[in-house]
Amino acid sequence: MPASSRYAALAGIGLMLLGVMMFSLNDAMGKWLVATYTVGQVVLIRSAASLVMLTPLLMREGLARVLRPEQPWLQAGRVAAATTEVGIFYWVLSYLPLADTMTFLMASPIFVVVISAVVLRERVGPRRWLLVAIGFAGVVIALRPGAGSVSLPALGALVGALMFALMNVASRMLRGSSDVTLVFWQAAGALLLGAALVPFGWVEPSARDFVLLALLGLVSSVAHMCVTRSLKLAPASLVAPYQYTFIAWAVLWGWLMFGEVPDVQTLIGATVIVATGLVLLWSEARPGRRT
Repeated sequence: MPASSRYAALAGIGLMLLGVMMFSLNDAMGKWLVATYTVGQVVLIRSAASLVMLTPLLMREGLARVLRPEQPWLQAGRVAAATTEVGIFYWVLSYLPLADTMTFLMASPIFVVVISAVVLRERVGPRRWLLVAIGFAGVVIALRPGAGSVSLPALGALVGALMFALMNVASRMLRGSSDVTLVFWQAAGALLLGAALVPFGWVEPSARDFVLLALLGLVSSVAHMCVTRSLKLAPASLVAPYQYTFIAWAVLWGWLMFGEVPDVQTLIGATVIVATGLVLLWSEARPGRRT
């Protein structure tokens, strides 16, 4: 491998690790804030701050081009999925431990395989369907159905993972669109959701907490840019497995900030889900695999 390619690969890995860490910090801050403030105002202030940060990039990209995206209906579907995922995610964080929430979210690559087979008509062989079944077994383990009844927040987290998968599939179909366009409409959709939910509850934030709410937008925007740049510098098959460090960060932040210690069943379910995701990524990266 040429030195330039090695440096690009290392930079891609580093940016992916940084982006995942920033996302995990955003999630931990969000969990702490939704304990006091409503989901609507958290999403509203976060999205407004994100759009303010994007303003220089919008000017450079050209506002007219961003406001008239290609394939508007597909863009709208992607925004709807992303907005639903954001709202559900912050609601779930107010009920579930951070590690549990991230365990269910990590099931999204499994959903991507199913959606790609149904929507994109991608060929999925018996081996990949077996991996999907094993991954869902990990989800069932983490759900703890034997404890009586599956909690509504846990089911909500799975719906959020499904929405995240739909967003990723739509992003794949919109790969010709610029990153600024995708992130702008994603933030704009979340802003509208926050504005719609705010009338149902508002807690006046202190100056410090208002800054923290705005920082959510800054942190998430930087995280998105790190991950996007990572995927441009290095192959997805190389950097995508590092996204599973989400689980480690979730366990760490959950313990440090909230005194949460995941139980054995959650850890077993997370292990099965992560292992399945890694094998799926490996199967995608095999030589001769059609893109």
